[in-house]
Amino acid sequence: MKIAILGKPFDDASLPFVQNLLDDLAGRQTSILVVKSFHDYLTQRLNLPVGVTTFTRDDSLRGVQFVLSIGGDGTLLDTVTYVGSLQIPILGIHTGRLGFLATVTPDRIAQAMDALFKGHFVLEDRSLIRVETDPDAFGGINFGLNEFSILKRDTSSMIVVHTYIDGEYLNSYWADGLVVATPTGSTGYSLSCGGPVMLPQTNNFIIAPVCPHNLNVRPIIVSDRSVISFEIEGRSNQFLLSLDSRSVAVDAGVQIAVRRESFSVRLVKFNHVNFLSTLRSKLNWGLDRRNPAGIPV
Repeated sequence: MKIAILGKPFDDASLPFVQNLLDDLAGRQTSILVVKSFHDYLTQRLNLPVGVTTFTRDDSLRGVQFVLSIGGDGTLLDTVTYVGSLQIPILGIHTGRLGFLATVTPDRIAQAMDALFKGHFVLEDRSLIRVETDPDAFGGINFGLNEFSILKRDTSSMIVVHTYIDGEYLNSYWADGLVVATPTGSTGYSLSCGGPVMLPQTNNFIIAPVCPHNLNVRPIIVSDRSVISFEIEGRSNQFLLSLDSRSVAVDAGVQIAVRRESFSVRLVKFNHVNFLSTLRSKLNWGLDRRNPAGIPV
């Protein structure tokens, strides 16, 4: 087995669990690769097994069977950019704050590894959003799992985002910005903008304005087989484009279009975890005294 690990710094309470994870993998004769930045962090806090090697973004992960993401949901979003079209299954280990995507808690790492090596898991495909800009804004890594956003810069006045679906005019949004979210991203930025929650297998995008000045404008759901394009106006000469956790400033007049990416992300899921149970546990759905006792939250 060949496993790659990406991660971000975590609190001391997670140290013994991560150490046990590395020792467990080494005991199973696993070939372990750790991204260079995280490897440097781990060497100062843990005893790494003999034979652990490093990799960088420029290195291919071809031949790796699984990728472990240790951190929060942001870490998993970054991990997606390393895997790309290889579609290597990703397992999210939660050492962050919310853990909506990274669902394995530190105290369940041992059970998760045992299930992983025994094959007691399912793979869940999640759609990606692809962003095409002219000139290129994201350095070739132009796909994301959660959402694409067009935003005003700093404290500048609101912007106008003229939006088209398959070339047909939809609306001009007078707002602080606009979010186009995938089903996975429906529980992220889009949700805080009043967008609906969608099940992961839904083949749609959500278009949600950020703080719209038109109070009668609401989020809309469109097919992810559509091409959504934009023209931006505003008093500023620059705007922000954000793709998951990556943001870049672009000049006015940039051409922008989004569509569904041709490949997907594969997440490792275990039997006790599904999207609906995550909704209840992370968003506190079901915490109502009127609900029947005994229904799992």
